[in-house]
Amino acid sequence: MKIKALIITGALLCLSQSSHALELSTQKQKYSYTIGTQIGQMLNSQNMTDIDVEALSAAISDYIEKKKPQLSEADMNEALKLQFEKVKAEKEKLGKENLAKGKEFQEKNAKKSGVTVTDSGLQYEVLTPGSGESPKADDKVEVHYKGTLLDGTEFDSSYARGKPVSFSLNGVVPGFKEAVTLMKPGAKWRVVMPPEIAYGEKGAGGKIGPNETLIFEIEYLGLAKQPQAEELSQTKDQPQAK
Repeated sequence: MKIKALIITGALLCLSQSSHALELSTQKQKYSYTIGTQIGQMLNSQNMTDIDVEALSAAISDYIEKKKPQLSEADMNEALKLQFEKVKAEKEKLGKENLAKGKEFQEKNAKKSGVTVTDSGLQYEVLTPGSGESPKADDKVEVHYKGTLLDGTEFDSSYARGKPVSFSLNGVVPGFKEAVTLMKPGAKWRVVMPPEIAYGEKGAGGKIGPNETLIFEIEYLGLAKQPQAEELSQTKDQPQAK
């Protein structure tokens, strides 16, 4: 990543995070504030929040006033490298913790009455059985669903958006695909998905961490009939393919 681009981006982030109330009266001020907010939101979604605002402000000031940087390019590259290694180590630690918590939860859940465990490790509980034919692995289906983490955090919900979604089963994570292909129209299941058949070590979006065990409430409505039905976004925490 280029150092100049980082400094400029940092400047905008700093403006968006500033606690100082500005008088945003001109078009230029409003436009600048809007751009700063958008970039701040983007960096926030990528969890780039471990920033010393004072040091950031000093770099911005030096850059705008065309002063000599207080760090050499080599020092800056080293700082980026060390930060990357730190974030990587923290993610690996979190992944191990999530894996342990997930296994403990899965073991307890598997013992509950009414829970079925498949060869892949998928666990499901039939809330409403449904009737008719189950979809094939390459079918396009229509479903309602809600996805949560083990602590109850909801990371996505078609119910919250007020309408079901349609998607090809070839385009979602293995656990979601497996569950839906076992369901019949009108069925509603509670599904527990181990990370191996969900998002694995990488996680997804801003809420699904590494090696997260996921809980889904899935309602299979039937094969998709309307081509214009809402597709699963590839940029959100929905059950798209890894």
